[in-house]
Amino acid sequence: MNPLTRAELPSEATALARFLIGKLIVRDAPEGRTSGRIVETEAYLPGDAACHAFRGETPRNRTLFRQHGHAYVYISYGMHRMLNVSAEDEGIGAGVLLRAIEPLEGFDLMRARRGVERLTDLARGPGRLAEAMAITMGLDGDDLCAPGPLWIADDGSPAAEIGVSVRIGITKETDRPLRFFERGSRFVSGGKALNV
Repeated sequence: MNPLTRAELPSEATALARFLIGKLIVRDAPEGRTSGRIVETEAYLPGDAACHAFRGETPRNRTLFRQHGHAYVYISYGMHRMLNVSAEDEGIGAGVLLRAIEPLEGFDLMRARRGVERLTDLARGPGRLAEAMAITMGLDGDDLCAPGPLWIADDGSPAAEIGVSVRIGITKETDRPLRFFERGSRFVSGGKALNV
């Protein structure tokens, strides 16, 4: 598994969301390593009313305005942490939400964190993914292209066929085809109608 460099990452949200399908997210925590293959993402673009950067930079969303490849972590509905990747050049607010992974390492750690046994339930959906991978607010702003507790990698696996649909669980700009997923993966979230 090879860490990805910033130069390898597209610096545009839609391209990055598509590019990350099949790549790995790796979390090195004191209790051990967990990792998974990214099988579902959503892009949130500049000028997109559903993007946290839509109204400009604030202390909460500052990471979205950093150079592409940084972790943006926020809390949804007051309880679920969400892991995103900043997606554009410095100063342009946009991101890619990691919606689901196929677990590869640290199954027992993920099960303990999530309190579930089924492999397909460990990290299917962004809140579950963050819980399984021990994503904390302290990781907000971390450089995913540098050595540290959270990073992205490529293991050289052949690219999967990528499906596209509208995004899930939002109320603004709901008709934009900005959700990308690995076709045929049993680890993606959303209903069957969205995963064809």
